[in-house]
Amino acid sequence: MTTDDLATGGPLTNWAGNLSYGARAVHRPRSVDELGELVRRSDRIRALGSGHSFSPVADTDGDLVLLDGLPTRIEIAPDARSVTVSAATRYAELATALQAAGLALENLASLPHISVAGATATGTHGSGDGRRSLAAAVRSLELIGPDGEPRTTSHPGETVHLGALGIVTALTLDVVPAFALRQYVHLGLPLARYAERLDEVHAAGYSVSLFTDWGSDTGRVWVKQLDDGTPAAAVPGARPAAAPEHPVPGMPVGNCTPQLGAPGPWHQRLPHFRPEFTPSSGAELQSEYLLPRPAARAAIAELRALGARLAPVLHISEVRTVAADGLWLSPAYGRDSVAFHFTWKPDPAALAPVLADVERALLALGGRPHWGKVTHAPRAAATAYERLPDFLALRQERDPAGKFGNRFTETLAAALG
Repeated sequence: MTTDDLATGGPLTNWAGNLSYGARAVHRPRSVDELGELVRRSDRIRALGSGHSFSPVADTDGDLVLLDGLPTRIEIAPDARSVTVSAATRYAELATALQAAGLALENLASLPHISVAGATATGTHGSGDGRRSLAAAVRSLELIGPDGEPRTTSHPGETVHLGALGIVTALTLDVVPAFALRQYVHLGLPLARYAERLDEVHAAGYSVSLFTDWGSDTGRVWVKQLDDGTPAAAVPGARPAAAPEHPVPGMPVGNCTPQLGAPGPWHQRLPHFRPEFTPSSGAELQSEYLLPRPAARAAIAELRALGARLAPVLHISEVRTVAADGLWLSPAYGRDSVAFHFTWKPDPAALAPVLADVERALLALGGRPHWGKVTHAPRAAATAYERLPDFLALRQERDPAGKFGNRFTETLAAALG
């Protein structure tokens, strides 16, 4: 069963089914006070979002808490510059409410299915030159500390927190006026041309992604362009698609947001997938690495050299750009980044040696693994985040008994010695 179907008698799994959570008990509190009492009584406790992480970042051998039983909050501030939302709110729900009020978030991830608290806690992002991670929109967090008492924080070390500093009950996010986009797909871009003109390609729209399997030596480019009267942007070396496309070849195009330049509101164009359908492939694993933008060309060369090995174990790979932020554990902390994402076929044995080669190549170029994705290099993940020691010191201050710790965070601490 998953978090969408919490039935009795079976293990709780993540969305992809590659993880079964090891909690001794699963709880769904109905109020913040009930949650506080649960935290106060527990010696080991974690919160689980929508279950879209592929890593054990949310797992625990103690108590696991589902937050979708708490009262729903979507409260727009009187000045219409921020919104406060309950932690379990999914981006699709929030976006619909904001659009109705003439407001928007600056960016969204590929999947609108994910929860706001879970996505921001792991540094999840969308795409676009100048577009920061989803966590960069967070003004403040409301969370329950180890004593069971609520507190509010806007500390840059606490926004991307991996669930290790408390249980978030609500978040306040920056909002902007609503806007409209048009989405176009461009086919057959040679990867060599892409590497040469990466900056030009990613400047073609508000949000731009390249999809490839690294074996065909070509890519397809998704351009989400502001609906401001300007002509459709060209992608040098590619041709416009004549029909709708799915990022994963062979999957139903009806699962995707509208293309071919049809204008629509931001929340119906920024994600690749419609909220009412299964996103991506469904049967999959995922990995992702954010590299300094100047390393992009070298990374593309490394992945092209691995193309014959990558293609058989890949559904698809996506390349996006992410602007720098100042959040300690954000994969884009302190640097404009290029994100290399891999949607793998669900075959861990076949994947393991290929992923090892990918990680050797990308980590050597300064790659930071995404906290919610599959990685086989926890030590490298720890050392790639230069503010991790500061975060661990902050965690010791906020939660000295380690009530919100788990094997995932303990592995990171041990990797730093």
